[in-house]
Amino acid sequence: MEFTVAQVTAEGIDPAAGGPLAYLGTFLVATAFYGVTLHIAARYVLGDVRVRRAFTVAPALALTSLLLQQWGPVVVIPVTLAIAYTAILIVYDTDYKLTLLISVIYYTVAALIGFTVFNVVRLLGTAPG
Repeated sequence: MEFTVAQVTAEGIDPAAGGPLAYLGTFLVATAFYGVTLHIAARYVLGDVRVRRAFTVAPALALTSLLLQQWGPVVVIPVTLAIAYTAILIVYDTDYKLTLLISVIYYTVAALIGFTVFNVVRLLGTAPG
């Protein structure tokens, strides 16, 4: 029996290829990814902060990404950035400018790590055998 979280396609990661279990797995992996990248950004800007705060925001970002994936990056990026900004503002209780800085750094870290992981997965997918 083969377990797959999602299928990597040219357009991105598609959990629909594996059914409900793939959606759950993709949601959990995305939540972990968003939580880790947000915590990295928050620590960079704010110093010592609890990781729990990042993982309070992460499920909303993961759910938004999954629900909006059919519209592509043109819709997903601005909507998730707006949700991240709002959630960071509420959860971290920072002022507007500091929240914007955390949001921009978070999205930069997420994009860098995301592109790297995506390319490694695609590269490993082309390996023989």
